[in-house]
Amino acid sequence: MLKILHIAPLNFAGVPYDFFIFFKASGDKSRIVTLHQNERVFPEDICLDLPLPNQTLAKILRRKKIQALEEKERDTGHYFEFRNPFEKSYYKIYDFLIQPKIEKAISDFSLNDFDIIHYDGGLDFYRDSRQALKWKKQGKKIVCCYYGSDLRIRGLIKELDEISDLNLTSEYDHLALKRDLKYLFYPYDVSELPAKKERTVEAIKIVHSPTNRKYKGTELIISVIDKIKKERNIEFLLMENVDRKKLLEIKSGCDISIDQVGGTMGGTGYGKAGLETLAMSIPTITNMTKDYADWLPENPFVVANNADELYKSLVELIDNENYRIENGKKGIEWVYKYHGFASVNESLMKLYREKVIISH
Repeated sequence: MLKILHIAPLNFAGVPYDFFIFFKASGDKSRIVTLHQNERVFPEDICLDLPLPNQTLAKILRRKKIQALEEKERDTGHYFEFRNPFEKSYYKIYDFLIQPKIEKAISDFSLNDFDIIHYDGGLDFYRDSRQALKWKKQGKKIVCCYYGSDLRIRGLIKELDEISDLNLTSEYDHLALKRDLKYLFYPYDVSELPAKKERTVEAIKIVHSPTNRKYKGTELIISVIDKIKKERNIEFLLMENVDRKKLLEIKSGCDISIDQVGGTMGGTGYGKAGLETLAMSIPTITNMTKDYADWLPENPFVVANNADELYKSLVELIDNENYRIENGKKGIEWVYKYHGFASVNESLMKLYREKVIISH
């Protein structure tokens, strides 16, 4: 039995928690420590509920970094750098203030007993990675798993990157940002999903549930939807800040889902929202580069990279019920095949053995 500790800044989109559940379901001992409480309601294991370094000042600093990256259009990875001495002092003081609570959690929850430390998002308790460095000296294996926008925006934490034994990602575009990243399909448990509802109305229901409109291309999507509303009988459900259980119930009654098209800084491809609808047999539209679409095995998504392609894809799905049914069936089979726990566990154990994280 492996003993795996997950550490994440917060349970963003429920993804770190799903990895924790995956390890437990595979028979391993696992805990997940999140530093901050997610504003959206997702389950937690050990949440330290630390104050977010995300108040007005931190938000301004993050916004400036995003603007700078959009101007440079980075296509390679980069190390995190403090923008100025003031920002460096800000994080130094913050780390000093949270240290007592971190040390208490390590003691109270016996976190030193774990052998493999997974840093979800590639971030330690502290910005200087002092706890990771300490655990590394004790012989523990360090794994960094990158998803979301941290690698694109924040960048790698140099101290943690230099001691990491294995670097993982579940996002294709990250592979171009860091050469030694290994791709791992995100483990997804479909048991949380409600059954897809039978159609009871004539209007075709189309759902889009962005967590960030800019990243997901929501304004472009709305403009295409407005055009189609004049030509077809559709109902568009733009779901934002909705309780997760309620959101899944609403999605289960939809005919088509749009994950993301034409967003900025959010990468390309699909996230958890796309997996949810695929697993409910709902045809799902998203954007993908040609390389990504060709690389993804048995690609089940309807690919649209701009407004014209989105319009054409939607019209085809709206007008052809058989196409929707066939596409939906393909989607749920694909999720089980590539994102199922058994498949992901086999791939991960192979990577563990390659990097000598485990010996058998």
